[in-house]
Amino acid sequence: MNPSCNLFLIGPTGAGKTSIGRQLAARYGMPLIDLDQEIERVTGVSIATIFDIEGEAGFRRRERAMLEECSGQRGVLLASGAGAVLDPANRRILAERGYVVWLQATVPAQLQRLALDTSRPLLADANRHQKLEAMAAARTSLYAEIADLVVAPGPDNEGVAAASERCIALLERHWNRQAA
Repeated sequence: MNPSCNLFLIGPTGAGKTSIGRQLAARYGMPLIDLDQEIERVTGVSIATIFDIEGEAGFRRRERAMLEECSGQRGVLLASGAGAVLDPANRRILAERGYVVWLQATVPAQLQRLALDTSRPLLADANRHQKLEAMAAARTSLYAEIADLVVAPGPDNEGVAAASERCIALLERHWNRQAA
């Protein structure tokens, strides 16, 4: 939605939603809400534990409720979970309540960034490459459906600062920021 006082980041696992989100939040003077971290804070357990106990369906119910609550605030920068777009209600909420920025990432870049990460339940697979390819196939059109702005992958090994500056340059041209 443009104009909007909210900025929502979507994209695949390892795209930099949280890292770039911190830079954007500092730039625009907005509080950053990382949806997964907020779920962990409220429940008092890790996402992996929620998956172990309630399965993906249980996690997605919690994710939908937390997105509903957090996106209802004004003047927030929200980094969604990579799979939040799987739920049509979540896509509607994101599209209606904020300016949606899709941070794209290639599968090789994701593999590199997530090489040492063992905390993501959906990547607890022997073949991460194949799993990331399957997730991209299922989610890419959903990201595209609600994105107000697309931030293409930068050069290989681009750091967070450079990626954030590219994102800010695009936001300055395209986001009609409304007062909170």
